[in-house]
Amino acid sequence: MVDATPDTRDRYVDFLRAASIIVVVLWHWVFSITQWNADGSLGMPNPIAGVPGLWGLTWVLQVMPVFFFVGGYANFASFEAIERSGGNSLEFLKARLRRLTKPVGIYVGTWVIGETIARAAFPTYRGVLQWGFVVFVPLWFLGVYVGVVLATPAMIRLHRKAPILTMVWLAGGIAACELARIGSGVGPCALVGSALVWLFVHQLGFFWRDGTLTRSTRAVWGVIAGGLAGLVVLTNLGLYPRSMVSLQGEGSNILPTTPCIAALAVFQMGLVLAAAPTMRACLKRRALWKATVSLNAVAMTIFCWHMTALVAAIGIYTFFGGSLLTEASQAWWLQRPVWLVLPGVLMLALLRLFARFELPTRELRVPADRVHAAKAG
Repeated sequence: MVDATPDTRDRYVDFLRAASIIVVVLWHWVFSITQWNADGSLGMPNPIAGVPGLWGLTWVLQVMPVFFFVGGYANFASFEAIERSGGNSLEFLKARLRRLTKPVGIYVGTWVIGETIARAAFPTYRGVLQWGFVVFVPLWFLGVYVGVVLATPAMIRLHRKAPILTMVWLAGGIAACELARIGSGVGPCALVGSALVWLFVHQLGFFWRDGTLTRSTRAVWGVIAGGLAGLVVLTNLGLYPRSMVSLQGEGSNILPTTPCIAALAVFQMGLVLAAAPTMRACLKRRALWKATVSLNAVAMTIFCWHMTALVAAIGIYTFFGGSLLTEASQAWWLQRPVWLVLPGVLMLALLRLFARFELPTRELRVPADRVHAAKAG
């Protein structure tokens, strides 16, 4: 796959996709105060609320917006490629959803079979939905992303016809839904507003793909400044928390998704574009590109199963006498390497079992001249 990479491919987009997945995984493993709640369920608060100023990290490390606008770039590129080959929107949707549905189906099916066996063998078994619902945390994100992918052909047509007006309408819809939600707490408004935010973020990737945001350095810095200004204003209105991840005892910018995430996406896109020249130069190095390709080849498997690896690690840790700390104390910080290594080893085992369902099944044919050049390099 490394040798088959065409010179025209933007490797930076692939790197960002892989990096986003890894940040999410490491955040859940290392940066969560994983603990058993009073009702016997597993909880995963984070230490941000207890450390002054630590919320600032979430303006960079909340990478869900990055995944969505990178997805916008990649989906636009895929749509264009299918158009050039004479394909239509249905072919685009089949191609984009195929890679998502197979690893997710294997993941859900394995858990359903396991739960069925556990209930049959142990009648008093409570069920994972009661004690360990956290293992299904990745599914809400994938559900939202699938919805955005389904809307992509229509959103591309709107972008081609009226790109700025489309963004204005999306922003207006977000504002209207948010005002209705704040004013009356209407549930459907929160859902519609959340959907519009993720469509807005995904749509940003179209402007990256068509070159609108990369024509000048001034445009890039304008995007950074605009997104940062929006974040500062919104998080000082007294309506939204400064943290871009959910905190215990505070409101959330994720569930439901608030306009802060739209502003965060603009800010982060500016940072991504500013770093692009340096990163593209680094990704010409074979080792870094090989790591990127390798991670992307099993990205959905990692994303689906990483919480299962964490739960299994907790089981092993407690079985051998370890106790889960409930506060971000010095001892908790010193334990962080354990929660990188132990679930990491279990994740490797899960990859050995399930990565085959995501990895390409067709042999890649690489031009001989490219192989010789790669070996010489």
